Amino acid sequence: MIDNFAARAAEWDSPEKIAMTRIFVRELLQNVKLQKSWKGLEIGAGTGLVGLQLLDGINALVFEDTSQSMLEVLKAKLNGDELVEIVHGEIFEYQKQDIDLVFSCMAFHHIPDIDKALLHLSKIMKPNAVIIVGDIRTEDGSFHRFEPIPHCGFDTAHLSSQFEQAGFDVVSTHTYNVLSRERIKGKISDYEQFMLIAKKR
Repeated sequence: MIDNFAARAAEWDSPEKIAMTRIFVRELLQNVKLQKSWKGLEIGAGTGLVGLQLLDGINALVFEDTSQSMLEVLKAKLNGDELVEIVHGEIFEYQKQDIDLVFSCMAFHHIPDIDKALLHLSKIMKPNAVIIVGDIRTEDGSFHRFEPIPHCGFDTAHLSSQFEQAGFDVVSTHTYNVLSRERIKGKISDYEQFMLIAKKR
């Protein structure tokens, strides 16, 4: 498996990314009441910027990521007494059917086959388990202009339909943030971030 983030892992935790994940976590907590009995799964956990903020609100957490370099940075942040599991690979590597909560911030657009991923999540999540996805709405390809990715954002109506077909009931989709970045010298582009919340049937 190629580690596409090997060269960037050590400097990944930039002020911009830290601020972005805090906004996501704040929005998540405003919409979902965490339970101390829950076991969570973070898709595309990276260096743990999101998951480590939520760890105190649940019982245990699985950090999944395809980048070993990013996970090594995450491991260095752990003190050893947390109930955590680290999975290096795609989400299909995790097979236990014991998940109460799934969340993902800006990682879904890196998943090649969304339908296949959702069907797998439906299998490993308990009935009434909650999934929260934060990502960007459909954009012109400039967000990742120098690296090929499977999805240039998402049409939330279509994504909601994919969730429904995979066995989820979509609770809500809404815009929660706008990222402004200079993509062409002197030109600022805005990218809307949406949050999709769904429950496993």
